[in-house]
Amino acid sequence: MTGPAPDRPDPVSPADRPDPTHAAPPGDPGPAGSAGPAEGAGPSGSAGPVEGAGPAEGAGPAAAPTGRRSGLRNPEAAVRGLGAGTLGLEALVLLLAIQPIRVVGGHFGGAAIAATVALAVAAVLLAGLMRRRWAWSAGTVLQGLLLLAGLLHWSLFGLGVIFALVWAYALHVRRVILG
Repeated sequence: MTGPAPDRPDPVSPADRPDPTHAAPPGDPGPAGSAGPAEGAGPSGSAGPVEGAGPAEGAGPAAAPTGRRSGLRNPEAAVRGLGAGTLGLEALVLLLAIQPIRVVGGHFGGAAIAATVALAVAAVLLAGLMRRRWAWSAGTVLQGLLLLAGLLHWSLFGLGVIFALVWAYALHVRRVILG
């Protein structure tokens, strides 16, 4: 099997415990120089990662410079996927909204359908451009335009509110993961 071995916070047998005879690098608070279990150690004496703890001082290059890791292999790609998925779903829902708008559109039905198609095309294009930094701002503008399209048909305003909330959540997740 290739790939990283799964992390196990507590060794299951004495053979799995780290060898205390190996010398630790200078400044490394490893088990070689300690007299007993580290503070916050588990029942077996292993000093695994403690939840909520930040990087230790002098932890060296292995410590994350931003403070905490997201746990994702490529956080930027994950966030881009979230944004692209959100915009793709929005485009699909907008295209599905054309038929109900056509049936109950009223006197602005043609303009509402044109706006819906234009917004769906813009959402698909933006979903493909999520690698660009400005695409997140353009996605926010798209949500505002969808809300404004609510002046043409009330259902577009409803979709605008829903997708503005979804987009706000995507922006929140982006901020939390990327910092």
